[in-house]
Amino acid sequence: MMDEQRRNELLEAAQTGIDGFLRNALDNGDIDQQAYDQASRNVFPLLKQWMTDEHIPKFAPNLQEGICAAIEAAMQDDTRWVGIVNAFRQKARFGTGGIRGMMAFDLEAVEALQEQGISAPILKGPNTINDVVLMLTSAGVAQFGRAQDPPLEKVVIGYDSRVRGQDFARLVAQLFLHYGYTVYFFDEPCPYPEMTFAIPCDQIKGDMGILISASHNDYRYNGYKLSCSNGSQFDPEQRDKMYDDYIEKVTSADVALMAFEDAPQDKLIFLGGEEPVEGFDYLGREKQILNIHKAHTDHVKSFLLTPGLVEQQASADDPLSIAFCAFHGAGRRAVPRMLGEAGFRDVRIIKHGGLYNLNGLFPSFESAAGKEQQPDPGDERAARTAVAAYKADAEAGEFGSFDDVDILIGTDPDADRCGVIVKVPEDQRSIYGGQDWTLLPADSVWALLLWYRLEREIEQHGEVRDADKKFVVLSHTTSEGISLLARKYGLGIITTWVGFAALAAAVRDIWENKDFEQISEGRLVRPLSKQERQSPQAELCHSFVCNYQDMRPGQRSINLAAMEQSNGYSILGGAPPDDRSLGVDGHVRDKDGTLAALLVAEIAAWAKAKGTSIFELIDEHIYGDPEVGLFVNHYEPDPVDGEYPGIQGDAKKKDILRRALGYFQLALAGDFSIGGRKVTSAVIYRTGKYDKIYEPSYDYHFPDEGIRFYLADPDTGAEDPFSHVTVRPSGTGNSLRFHIQLRKADVGEDLIEHKRRLTTEAKTIADDLRVLLKAPRS
Repeated sequence: MMDEQRRNELLEAAQTGIDGFLRNALDNGDIDQQAYDQASRNVFPLLKQWMTDEHIPKFAPNLQEGICAAIEAAMQDDTRWVGIVNAFRQKARFGTGGIRGMMAFDLEAVEALQEQGISAPILKGPNTINDVVLMLTSAGVAQFGRAQDPPLEKVVIGYDSRVRGQDFARLVAQLFLHYGYTVYFFDEPCPYPEMTFAIPCDQIKGDMGILISASHNDYRYNGYKLSCSNGSQFDPEQRDKMYDDYIEKVTSADVALMAFEDAPQDKLIFLGGEEPVEGFDYLGREKQILNIHKAHTDHVKSFLLTPGLVEQQASADDPLSIAFCAFHGAGRRAVPRMLGEAGFRDVRIIKHGGLYNLNGLFPSFESAAGKEQQPDPGDERAARTAVAAYKADAEAGEFGSFDDVDILIGTDPDADRCGVIVKVPEDQRSIYGGQDWTLLPADSVWALLLWYRLEREIEQHGEVRDADKKFVVLSHTTSEGISLLARKYGLGIITTWVGFAALAAAVRDIWENKDFEQISEGRLVRPLSKQERQSPQAELCHSFVCNYQDMRPGQRSINLAAMEQSNGYSILGGAPPDDRSLGVDGHVRDKDGTLAALLVAEIAAWAKAKGTSIFELIDEHIYGDPEVGLFVNHYEPDPVDGEYPGIQGDAKKKDILRRALGYFQLALAGDFSIGGRKVTSAVIYRTGKYDKIYEPSYDYHFPDEGIRFYLADPDTGAEDPFSHVTVRPSGTGNSLRFHIQLRKADVGEDLIEHKRRLTTEAKTIADDLRVLLKAPRS
């Protein structure tokens, strides 16, 4: 127990140091008044609360020691106060899918976690992901569940390859056991989509699921992904009630644990495969493992459209050659298992640099301060890492040359995202910096998946059956080329805001035949009534829908694809029999990189059998189709790596958005151009969902879904509705996304030249945008 006098001395020093740091940051312009006021209200009171809480040491024994060490270090070095401020300036933000944030702010502290365990005495606070935050959050979630009518009873708990992920998950499971839940616990790191599949599957019929994961973020991050009984994220209304009435009110006194050893046989059930995992302690319950791997694999395989694929690949003289990179993550066994069972016999698993190993430090990626890289299969640098590692493995004699590989597939640490690398024909390599390979934009991959599945149906049945009942859903930053392709086949389209929570909510409303009015750019098409105009909500967009196109209320009900630019994909199917089930002939209501990997491999095999490739299919049937046209979708995160750090980073993000909002006004006045293209109009997408974090003021409203600038057609000068630039902020992190979409309607015989021109122009626009927003890449 800490000496009370020493604790009081440290608290007094902390209050003085924190106040001085915040005042200097405000005076120097590093933070704005709103951030200063919020931090002044929060930092010291929260720090004092954590330092004096008598219950915290019972389940986080070294936490207060770590805070004391951080205060003592800051007393010797004023630059260290920033870490304390960032750890305590707010509570971890509870977003659409749970919470996500940094476990620690530097490599040394994360390494201490890995080496010493989750009780390592590092700096922790309510704004970092740690044992206390996860326990308080879980206690609130558990209480919420038990208060429902009927009470929630079953929870599925998993984890990916993040540092100490299994230990955090076990701690969460012990709390739910104490609250009387039946816990289904994965015996090894699992894909997020396998967890979301497990919740509603017939063998479990769970009430909710939790995955300890931060998806594709860099090694410093971890998170708490929360799913409801059908595997989707909780509805906003349920989520808000869970947070406001339970998580926000819970205290450390509500935290209690039941050890796995004390759990009754029927209350703790392990999820895994056919065989026990070496080194995992099943407490003598090895014979009771529920084989969820087989159930998930069988379900994913049911979406294949090629009869006899196993036999075809087995008898082929030159079967499809697939390289696979798990990026240190949980897809390392799931994806090869699925590919193998589907008949693909030439799967080359990349292992160089430990890419196949479960290691949350992600050693194949840069970890230096300010340059932290993400294991994101949709990132060009991650693609280069995978290709270089393959070539190193090939040189070591692990398998054949990269020249022999048809396709390289990658998944992120929780395997909900899929990236696809393909070979580039020689006559187009100059567009791709002379490389013989390229990472395909997810927009192009999803468009091809949709085309393939529709064409196979036409091939088999002579038409797209029940086309008038079918539709697709995609986020507003995903290529509109997909929308044009869908319309060509008579499908309806819903465009939502970013995130699978929005995609799933939009589909759910269609399934439930909810009445809806026509929406364009997030707002009602019809004029508002006087009462509606006077409502505080009048200026806000729809909470999850951006546009409906030909959706025909009450007629369309079958979802053929749910797609995101950020490498997320699923098929939701028809209306489910109840709200606890998957859709009819549908998959999970969140993204699944393992499903995408298998379906992409199927198309690649089909293309190879016909003497062509995925790259060539996209050129011919998507870009070369005059009803769709050539789309170039260019994406850049800002900053390029990680996020702008801490409380000063929040101010940096807001400054960039203020500039973008200023250019919005210039665009409306007709006085704005980007990269040589005149801006013809602009729109702000704001739903208000982060107004509790960024409180609206007379001079600033947070544009949570972005600001879009529409560009003129360079030939006619008229507005091109399919060419635009979108600046979109993260709501829970200090980062932004820049999306540039350009289109050439009919490329004729000049596809390659138009692709070269638009690719170059998109990069020029990105360069100019960064200059205008004062957001350089370095």
